[in-house]
Amino acid sequence: MAIATIKWVRDCARIIDQTKLPNKLEYICCRDVDTMWHAIKRLSVRGAPAIGVAAAFGVLSGIRAFKGQDRGRFVKLVYDTCAYLATSRPTAVNLFNMLARMKAVIARHPQANVDQLNKALHQEAMDIFKEDQKVCRAIGDHGAALIKNGMTALTVCNAGALATVDYGTALGVFYSAQKMGRKFKVFSCETRPLLQGARLTCWELMRAKIDTTLICDNMAATLMRQKKIGIIFAGADRIAANGDAANKIGTYMLAVLAKHHGVPFYIVAPKSTFDLNIKSGAQIPIEERKPEEITHWNGIPAAPRGVKVYNPAFDVTPARLIHGIVTEYGIIRAPYVRNIKNIISRPKETSPGVKVKDL
Repeated sequence: MAIATIKWVRDCARIIDQTKLPNKLEYICCRDVDTMWHAIKRLSVRGAPAIGVAAAFGVLSGIRAFKGQDRGRFVKLVYDTCAYLATSRPTAVNLFNMLARMKAVIARHPQANVDQLNKALHQEAMDIFKEDQKVCRAIGDHGAALIKNGMTALTVCNAGALATVDYGTALGVFYSAQKMGRKFKVFSCETRPLLQGARLTCWELMRAKIDTTLICDNMAATLMRQKKIGIIFAGADRIAANGDAANKIGTYMLAVLAKHHGVPFYIVAPKSTFDLNIKSGAQIPIEERKPEEITHWNGIPAAPRGVKVYNPAFDVTPARLIHGIVTEYGIIRAPYVRNIKNIISRPKETSPGVKVKDL
């Protein structure tokens, strides 16, 4: 994908406004932390890895107007900015992991003055950005090994370049497979209620000239029964220590159907999406979004006024339904508790893309 979802340009975090796609390709320049907070909240920038990068850039936006050399005030501003950004959305753990990395810069430089801290924070944010690029390519290459010529894959929501800073996670598998010369087709679930699959994934894959067919979410079972789906790839917003994975609502439904029909179901995510502080998916916080996302479309009512609405943005797929988890270090397989720990505990210096083995 030759398009930059998010980029730091002239003291501004420039992001694609994904709420306008596919009809318009427009950008938002987040020059202050409030603009970034609202961009994350309203899904102008979305996808766990992209949100993590946006959070790091949001810290830079939050400190750019600081004047003076009072280290104490500057450190307080950094911490307050991180705390504020952490309230934007609750489920994607990349947000919190990248904010933790930005705060860790302060701890690593106890004697640094304001100018030195400012420079170190900028460097950390740029490192986070560059690491996501490298990680996406490695994930794509590992996952591409699962794509065979003539295969038809299914995906849900958008886990592509728009959800990261480069290839993407689940869609990165398709981009790498295409680069390797594999011939395959993709079915994209529309992904109700905000149609990220229809609006974003189809837009991406068609730009990349990948054979893509859009389906309603409730068509997946029929396609599996007709043996038209050979494999399923989905992204993740948080993965627990036992392998339970939270992703866009409807992913769990696909995993259950895949199990019933014998279709391999893979989660595709970077190391930064794992949360070893929680034992299972039952502890993953699930964001519930405003009713209007279901009752209205583009401001037009689509349901009776006053109807009660339940609108969780994510669901959790139990590890027992997951065939494997594709990461930048290779494919993790069951038993997940042991094998996830082995991968996640690897030192940061371990180079992603160097396949250790399928664990």
